[in-house]
Amino acid sequence: MSGHSKWAQIKRAKGANDVKRGQLFTKLGREISVAAREGGPNPETNARLRLAIQRAKEANMPADTIERAIKRGVGGVEALALEEIQYEGYGPGGVAILVQALTENRNRTVAEVRAAFVRAGGSLGEAGSVAWQFDPVGVITLPLNGADPDDLALKAIDAGAQDFRVDEGSIEIYTAPADLERVRRVLEELRLPIESTEMSMRPKAPIELPPEEAAAVMRLVDRLEELDDVQKVFTNLEISEAAVAAFESKR
Repeated sequence: MSGHSKWAQIKRAKGANDVKRGQLFTKLGREISVAAREGGPNPETNARLRLAIQRAKEANMPADTIERAIKRGVGGVEALALEEIQYEGYGPGGVAILVQALTENRNRTVAEVRAAFVRAGGSLGEAGSVAWQFDPVGVITLPLNGADPDDLALKAIDAGAQDFRVDEGSIEIYTAPADLERVRRVLEELRLPIESTEMSMRPKAPIELPPEEAAAVMRLVDRLEELDDVQKVFTNLEISEAAVAAFESKR
């Protein structure tokens, strides 16, 4: 979602309980298993697996849980049954939404995703209906902790980043997908604190809606992310402070 930092802060606040953490670990484990299935169990030669493990560590997933997920991927039936699917649709106000899922039951997943859209007053679209509105990017989020954001941005650009965005106590660094790991390693070598590293879909033209309508989109994203098969959700919504307040007031 555009306004990535604001949305990340909301998700951290609402995801602190054990149920949410367990669901997150399940989703991260699935991604690790599929990455290992597709590219092998060695993170040094499998960039997707390396990133999946990095995200799992950032979420404090235990090392033995990560190892089990890798083993399932290279030798288990579970990972073989998982299928990667992307759904596209429109939310309230015509906001474009991409939903990335991993599932062993395509019919169940599409039914659940469609139901979430309909409940929110949106609609599920055809393949390609909104994907053209996004570009794949790598995103590295750094907490500012009082640092000069311009200084951090310059260091990131020198490391190969393409763009940046400052947002409420953090800075988002954008990279080409192929450069994400290299830029992350350079920033680590500079001893900069990294909050998160992930592949994302950046909207080409973010849109801002009235607060209540934006909050309705955020609630739709919330419901989609709570589905067991859904891994990530992206929108072209620009989140304002007023939208966050409207969303929080209805939680």
